[in-house]
Amino acid sequence: MTAPPSPAPTRVSAAAIAALRRQVDRRLVGLRPERMSYWNHWRELSDYILPRRGRFLITPNPGDRGDPRNQKIIDSTATLAARTLASGMMSGITSPARPWFRLTVGDSDLARAPAVKRWLDEVTRRMMRVFAKSNFYNALATVYEELGVFGTAVMVILEDYQDVIRCQPLTVGEYYLANSDRMSVDTLYREFTLTVAQAVAQFGLEACSATVQSMYRSGQLDQQVLVGHAIEPNDRPVPDDPTPRGMPFRSVYWELGSSQSLLLGQRGYREFPVCAPRWHVVGNDVYGRSPGMDALGDVKALQVEQKRKAQAIEKMVNPPMIADVSLRNQPATLLPGGVTYVPGNASGVGFKPVYEVSPPLAGLVEDIQEVQRRIQQVFYADLWLMISQLDTVRTATEIVARKEEKLLMLGPVLERFHAECLNPAIARTFGVMERAGLLPPAPAELARQAVQVDYISMLAQAQKAVATTGIERLVGFVGSLAGAHPPVLDTIDFDEAVDEYADMLGVSPRLLTPRPQVDEIRRQRARQAAQAQAMNTSLAAVQGAQTLSKIDVGGGQNALQKMLGWMGA
Repeated sequence: MTAPPSPAPTRVSAAAIAALRRQVDRRLVGLRPERMSYWNHWRELSDYILPRRGRFLITPNPGDRGDPRNQKIIDSTATLAARTLASGMMSGITSPARPWFRLTVGDSDLARAPAVKRWLDEVTRRMMRVFAKSNFYNALATVYEELGVFGTAVMVILEDYQDVIRCQPLTVGEYYLANSDRMSVDTLYREFTLTVAQAVAQFGLEACSATVQSMYRSGQLDQQVLVGHAIEPNDRPVPDDPTPRGMPFRSVYWELGSSQSLLLGQRGYREFPVCAPRWHVVGNDVYGRSPGMDALGDVKALQVEQKRKAQAIEKMVNPPMIADVSLRNQPATLLPGGVTYVPGNASGVGFKPVYEVSPPLAGLVEDIQEVQRRIQQVFYADLWLMISQLDTVRTATEIVARKEEKLLMLGPVLERFHAECLNPAIARTFGVMERAGLLPPAPAELARQAVQVDYISMLAQAQKAVATTGIERLVGFVGSLAGAHPPVLDTIDFDEAVDEYADMLGVSPRLLTPRPQVDEIRRQRARQAAQAQAMNTSLAAVQGAQTLSKIDVGGGQNALQKMLGWMGA
């Protein structure tokens, strides 16, 4: 059996490798205590809401993977609410069916330059195609669910030769995070397993430990290998080194528990490839809080209430019975239509309930519905399903107002998600595409200009709705005054109003005519109007002359000749 070719080794001394191995081992141990403080909470969230999420054993028994894990769920309201939350955020923030971001620059005048606008629009369109072609949206669906339930979600964006980028969502319990001095996540550690065949294929046979090499050569390809992975800032950068040692972020793989001071591999990243959004963070916390955590008490109470309701119904339908001792060991039945024979002179012999059960089911059902409503409100289900839950038909204006009011509640979450997930994802994808030559040449005006991101999703536009409403009200007010005082129209720059309104709505610049072309169109229209006016004046003069030439004033002259004679005199 021949091993696959190993990647070209980087010239690093054995002492440097051993020192880095000790460093990542120590860092992994240091990251464990804080994550363990969330461990039990995450386990309960997984048990009661998303039982198939979470990795709480590094080496799970493969035979247990198909076992039912939802044994603690009797009422699935929370699971459905979490699914609705994820779907609503996907459609409202990063809908694959419509543009949800665009690129711009900080200089507003430069951003309006035609060449700059068209370049930014073309780059945005290409990035949207890359997102659609890759598994970006599939991974985001997992991120939204993890974020809503566990408060923290992680997605790693790697370069891919087929789809440009490849996204790998991680589940809670699989990773460790650490903050930078700016309280943003800049470090990811994780523990996972690979088979011997996968480890050799990914890192090469020579990079593996002697134990793994022995298993590979003996054909034990499906044995599990415990692997550690670290992505963190490179604290030992080598200036001007094009290898991973010179990049801002390093990626280190090693075999956990191996006595050999070896590394499976080292890589480098020019951008931090990890998106780690948190729903809500307090102080310098690394891991976030979530709607799932807020709803957990109601979720557990709901399971108890549903269980008690089922028990009450069971006791009503099939109550505990008592019978005369003479019926012991006698044929007896409680089935519908069944017959139990007793002596003819027996009195009081038969079956009857031990006690009468008449639980207040109406009150219990009402309380259950109230708990269900609270869970749905915590997960914003009333926001995402607002229209379908309306009892009566409402006007479009009222629906828009109600929706904007509820979307304000998601403002802080939306801003944090932009900063911690979408900004890194867009920056990472932009960098990968730029290095791969997949972006058009930038205009000269953009030299040394930082490209920024402007979000135009449904939720982002809802936040901007106040500004667009202001423009509409101002233009409408001025228009109403113009009927009584037309000069008031001169107080508004309507071209600027259209540009601002389109910018707030996220309309593609391709739909708007550039300002220089608009000015040229207006100049042509003015010239055409002047020419038409001059022509009309000439025609009026000709018609007047014709009329005068037909008027006889005597002496063999018409009115035109007499006028010309006077003019000559």
